[in-house]
Amino acid sequence: MSERYNALLKKPSSNVREGRLGSITGYNGCVSDLCERSACGSLKNRERCFSQSSMCISMCAIGQLLGIRDAAVVYHAPSGCCATASGTNVLSQQIAARIGKTNNAVLVGTDLDENDTVFGALEKLKKITLETYKTHKPNVIFLASSCVSGVIGEDVDSLAEELKNELPIPVESVHCEGFKSRIWASGFDAADHAVLRSLVKPPKEKRPVINFKNFFESERAQITEIFSEFGVTPQFLYMNSTTEELAHISESLATVCVCGTLGTYIGNGLEELYGVPYIRTINFSGIAGFETWMGRIGEVINKKNEVESFLKREKEKYLPEIEALKKELNGLTAVIGMGPGYTYEVSRVLQELGIKTVWAAAWHFDYKYDDGQNPPALRYLKEHAPNDIGLSIADMQNYEIMNIINKYKPDVYFSRHPGSTVWAIKQGVAAVYFADEYMAFGYRGMLNLAQYIYDTIRNRSFEKNLAARIKLPYTKWWYEQNNDAMLLGGAAVKEAC
Repeated sequence: MSERYNALLKKPSSNVREGRLGSITGYNGCVSDLCERSACGSLKNRERCFSQSSMCISMCAIGQLLGIRDAAVVYHAPSGCCATASGTNVLSQQIAARIGKTNNAVLVGTDLDENDTVFGALEKLKKITLETYKTHKPNVIFLASSCVSGVIGEDVDSLAEELKNELPIPVESVHCEGFKSRIWASGFDAADHAVLRSLVKPPKEKRPVINFKNFFESERAQITEIFSEFGVTPQFLYMNSTTEELAHISESLATVCVCGTLGTYIGNGLEELYGVPYIRTINFSGIAGFETWMGRIGEVINKKNEVESFLKREKEKYLPEIEALKKELNGLTAVIGMGPGYTYEVSRVLQELGIKTVWAAAWHFDYKYDDGQNPPALRYLKEHAPNDIGLSIADMQNYEIMNIINKYKPDVYFSRHPGSTVWAIKQGVAAVYFADEYMAFGYRGMLNLAQYIYDTIRNRSFEKNLAARIKLPYTKWWYEQNNDAMLLGGAAVKEAC
């Protein structure tokens, strides 16, 4: 198995998800049909005759790498591609300050112009990279490609190899050209690939550490406290990590992740290359998720009895309050629009609270993860959901979400992206912005989520007032159109459910 990743890491770029995982961005049907088609190999992508913009994989890759506190990313791109740099910088600085650290990571753009696209700009990239090292003294430099540098064929890989001999730090190319993949999560893989190639070293000894791949580590304190009961500490990836810490993640006892979408490449890579077990259960959200996830961690680190005692204690503390709130939420209906790692997990969590998901939309679907298996969260949902759930792969297509909300008129709309959430509110539907990946973390998180939903549905005056005073671009004529027909072949699939 390790031969596969050894071969992958000899290449300067990771394979995109469409080819590596069979990922798709277009589907319209239900959970049972998607599972069956995935199992028999008949799942095919459905193209759209109309499509809105989505997300660029570069932002996913660069956003991950800028979490490393002593890294620099030189983005070989036009200035417009660096538009999110200021927001990313503020975010990383604030998250570092929360634990008393300073994030010194920098993003430097090469400001490609028309002249560069005609004559090339490799010397420009080299000059800026050397100046970046001289000015900021990072411990690693990542050279990130963009659509423009990719189209004109800039040999960033050769320059990275050249600079490795000139600078006393690792220099690694990151192939995250926006046109490379429709699946923005391919950017996560590109970042993981670069980290595995440039920073991670073979293990010298095992350490009582668990690698924790996440986004913004909002529950760092709670997770650290929980893990300390079992004699281990978390190493969060990549936010607030350092190059020195990343060099030793091959020595950890296990790797866990907030969702399979984010962690499949690094988790399976560390397992195949260095024997670090990757926890592949449903994630920690909700009661069933937390118990399953913690139980598997206990097995891997040989602390099964200690974990069971901890879970019993937590359950006795929080379950009565959760059950009381569940009575207030029972019977509510929901529509979900999130990344695939959370669409199925949140559907399960809402089910535990007595809320019925009438439709779920995932931004893409991974046919399989890097271990060759279908996503555990989807399999769990198929086996445990009392009713089959309508499902679409929407690729952040907001018009599809608007049509779904208008058709089903749910009590609550759940999304992890604010741009999607606000449109539901404009339709007069109560919305829960599931921004924090730890929003339903364990029993305590489940209680907080239940209270949040209850507060949201108890007073809907804001949504009603806004909907009554705003004119949407989506007219009655628009809503009467056959939305399924815009997803070519989608209607036929839906009829099978």
